[in-house]
Amino acid sequence: MIVFDNVSKFYDYHTVLRSVSFTVEKGEMIFITGPSGAGKSTLMKLIYKAEDADEGEITIGKYNVTSIKPSDIPYLRRNIGIVFQDFKLLRGSTVYDNVALALRIRGINEKEIRQRVSEALKKVNLRHVSDSNPKSLSGGEQQRIVIARAIVADPQVILADEPTGNLDPNTAIDIINLLRDININGSTIIVATHNRELFRGTGKRVLKIDSNRIVKEEQG
Repeated sequence: MIVFDNVSKFYDYHTVLRSVSFTVEKGEMIFITGPSGAGKSTLMKLIYKAEDADEGEITIGKYNVTSIKPSDIPYLRRNIGIVFQDFKLLRGSTVYDNVALALRIRGINEKEIRQRVSEALKKVNLRHVSDSNPKSLSGGEQQRIVIARAIVADPQVILADEPTGNLDPNTAIDIINLLRDININGSTIIVATHNRELFRGTGKRVLKIDSNRIVKEEQG
């Protein structure tokens, strides 16, 4: 499903990732961990083509990301849902409109949008705040809105980049459990986090990045 083959990324004279290789199977959930600045966020950006690899190859499903045509990038991204640490919600819009945005840009009709947004909000237990403004909700609720937005278009892959970085420990565990539930339903999920408590005891694969490389693989 996702293959990194000797991937390297450089910024000027600074090495961010060096000869990184790993595979994520379809329907698998894995964690990427390591200290701040280790390259976790850059690795995520390489997957959805927000950054370009300088060496090696990246394959996501049928797409070779390193040689993809610019015109195909939007179609690649339609297969990927992204959960950001800082939410990136539209503060002037309702919860409903934030989640619906991912469908509206695809030109889906409003009747289907209403049904799919309702289903996504139900999965994250937030259908009752559909008409609320996100800024009136807690950090944990806002992150669940982001997850609903990420899953509403039924993507093959979900990327969660430090999804609990701004949350208290109990809420953080709730968010990880929600992602695990989504994974059970078939989504391939990669979670980048520096917090070892989030994957301890999960039984999921954990890849540790340090000094620009994957230095260890273990089971959570």
